[in-house]
Amino acid sequence: MHIERVTSGCGCDSVLPAADLMSLAEARDRALAQVAPLADTQTLALSESLGRTVANAINAFEAMPFFDNSAMDGFALCCADLDGASRLPIAGIVAAGDSPRALPKGTALRIFTGAPLPQGADAVVMLERAHEAEEHVSFTCAPQAGDNIRRAGNDQAVGQELLAAGTRIGAHHIGLLAANGIEHVEVIRRPRIAVFSTGDELASGQRRLGQIPDSNGPMLVALAQAAGADVTDLSILPDDAEATATAFKALGTQYDLILTSGAVSMGGKDHIREAFLAAGGDVQGWRVALKPGKPVMFGKLCGAAFTGLPGNPFAVHVGFHMFVLPQIARLLGAAPAPFAPVPAVAGFAWTRKAGRAEVFPVRLARYDTNGLPVLERLGCSVSATLLPLSQADGLAIVPADCCEISTGAPLSWRPFCLSGKQQ
Repeated sequence: MHIERVTSGCGCDSVLPAADLMSLAEARDRALAQVAPLADTQTLALSESLGRTVANAINAFEAMPFFDNSAMDGFALCCADLDGASRLPIAGIVAAGDSPRALPKGTALRIFTGAPLPQGADAVVMLERAHEAEEHVSFTCAPQAGDNIRRAGNDQAVGQELLAAGTRIGAHHIGLLAANGIEHVEVIRRPRIAVFSTGDELASGQRRLGQIPDSNGPMLVALAQAAGADVTDLSILPDDAEATATAFKALGTQYDLILTSGAVSMGGKDHIREAFLAAGGDVQGWRVALKPGKPVMFGKLCGAAFTGLPGNPFAVHVGFHMFVLPQIARLLGAAPAPFAPVPAVAGFAWTRKAGRAEVFPVRLARYDTNGLPVLERLGCSVSATLLPLSQADGLAIVPADCCEISTGAPLSWRPFCLSGKQQ
């Protein structure tokens, strides 16, 4: 059996003992401790509420269906009227949207799906079991009371909870609310997030020789917007601690969460921590037993939560899903979900250095005989490239104490299809 060995271009495993790093659980707790649910709400038209988060539980003010109605196209009748009779005269038609009417004794009414059940009728016979001739109808089998009738309140009772507080509204929720006649929804205001990239090597437009395009800023903006936030891209901070501190001070109190990428480690150009402290920030956690993404910093600045992510693009993506997405969920009043809640199995073998949990892009190859996803590992543990991530179906994680994965071993992963949900 071929076992892939680590060929990472990063030597950071040897820089700092894992014992001096926060565990993932501790880091997540510290990240969440910096934020609290937002109290501000706004009322929106139902048509404007897609993607917003419900502020308070929404309950049904009426039972549904609103009235007894027909589940089929057919004939409404009273079963007792068939005693000793082989057929019934057809006394008229009841269509969906008609006002309720009474069933004349000893007759049947042609009825359409969704039409109100006539008063006095106790069954509907579907068209396929009826024969119509000379303005009379006969039936291939005797109906039973209750056949093909949707009773009022059968789907939901008055007071039924339709959406829980903290639910992110999807199209299927809008359908339910519209069916209940709900036209306006109270939602939590969007969290206000500021995004900075850092580094003289970055350019947001035309670049000189030696510079590279900024990918972290656009990616963080897109990720935060998809999570339901109102995001301001504040562009690129220079490799200058004083200028960065000035930019931090200028933020005031207008944001709920400040995100940076890069300059948060221990190198000569890593000035974020110094500038953050100079601006009056309070560091609540720094450096996590995570690969990629060890140099993550959490704190508070001018009343806002602060999360400083590494500079390598894949590490930024991992850090967002690991820490920032739960922070946004808490701001919106939702319960943050686990990072990788879906069980799977490895379709590869791999040895690695233990000490830090490791996240890597994966592709769904197939399903095993138990119905579990079989995942292929993509990339080579290099956090500076986004190409493997762009080819992936999600992210998988192995715990810090894991040094070897064999084919068929259990894994936990986060499919990208979860990213649109409240997490």
